[in-house]
Amino acid sequence: MKTREEIYGQEATELLRSISMYRVMTAEQLARLFGGKEDKIKNLLTHLLRQGRIFYDNASGSYYAEQRMTPDPGMTAALWVLLDFIDRVEYHSASDFPAKLVFFAAGEVYEVLHVPLGKEAMINHLWSQQAEEDPPRRIVVVDSPEQIDSIGIPSVSGFCTVDGGGQVSYFKKE
Repeated sequence: MKTREEIYGQEATELLRSISMYRVMTAEQLARLFGGKEDKIKNLLTHLLRQGRIFYDNASGSYYAEQRMTPDPGMTAALWVLLDFIDRVEYHSASDFPAKLVFFAAGEVYEVLHVPLGKEAMINHLWSQQAEEDPPRRIVVVDSPEQIDSIGIPSVSGFCTVDGGGQVSYFKKE
């Protein structure tokens, strides 16, 4: 007979890792990240909540790594982009500014960045200071499609917007 640790250990570790790494995740994001394991994930979330290892906000339907946290809209949007590719993702992780996260899919490295409205010049300046030999592919999340023409980041594979429900719409720079 298998122990609880043998049954749930791998998923519990990965679930706690994901919430801790991304800081705030909605129940829907977690369900998509662990597709096909919804019942296991619900049980594990309940267990982790009881242990005080994660926290839940009823108003937003989100799980938090710490009790008093403010969600980062850029990270939330980047997670929705990651979930669009999740069936091909080999590895994913939070990243350093200005990228929100990085993932490997189909042998390629992707960075997902968020450029808030009005911060285009700052992000362009930041990238002009960096020299890269082999840059990853970049997916840039913008708050509005009108921002796209004013963004000059190298190695951009595409731009996108993410609505409040997690729907991602992709654009190419013309």
